[in-house]
Amino acid sequence: MTRGDGKIQVVLADDHRMLREPLRLLLERGGECEVVGEAASGEEAVALTAKLHPQVTILDIGMPGMGGIAAAHRIAKASPASKVLMLSQYDDEEYVLEALTEAGAAGYLLKTDAPEELLDAVRAVHAGKSYLSPSIAPILLSRITRPRTAKHSNKFTLTRREREVLKLIGDGATSKDIALKLDISPKTAQVHRDNLKQKLNLRSTAEMVRYAIKHKIVKLD
Repeated sequence: MTRGDGKIQVVLADDHRMLREPLRLLLERGGECEVVGEAASGEEAVALTAKLHPQVTILDIGMPGMGGIAAAHRIAKASPASKVLMLSQYDDEEYVLEALTEAGAAGYLLKTDAPEELLDAVRAVHAGKSYLSPSIAPILLSRITRPRTAKHSNKFTLTRREREVLKLIGDGATSKDIALKLDISPKTAQVHRDNLKQKLNLRSTAEMVRYAIKHKIVKLD
């Protein structure tokens, strides 16, 4: 939906209100953008985007409940004309590639980037272009130049970290347990769980455990 005043309509999703407020002010300060909705979870972001059909939806990758990557998948179906810009603290290759190649995000920006990068990214994806944080480009270049194995393109091939997380889930570990064992934050552990559910089309922890057993990621005594 395009407003008569020509402003870029944006839905902004981040679970931290203290971060959403300065981002909204930054986006609206120059008069180019209008934040038409704010969400604190992936579920809210999907619902708002489906209702308002903004030109750009900005998603935090790690939100409680449905994470940003899972939300991007849903938004692609619910409002295909809305461009998704991922805003993340994670520069891990697996997050970047999954967001861009599987979830259909048009851009990926790091929270550590300069504030003006956000406006540049919104303008770019609104214009139908892709936008990558300058910090992300080396990651993708490394992936392109790295030798590929015959099975690497399989959509359901799990990364080493995803297999570690799935094995721990199969062993009955909670997100807190996973965080302690892998020396990551509980929020990152939850993001991994949510991404695995989306990637493997699983709906519950029980289904994840069964998958881990079936594919011999967890060995039964």
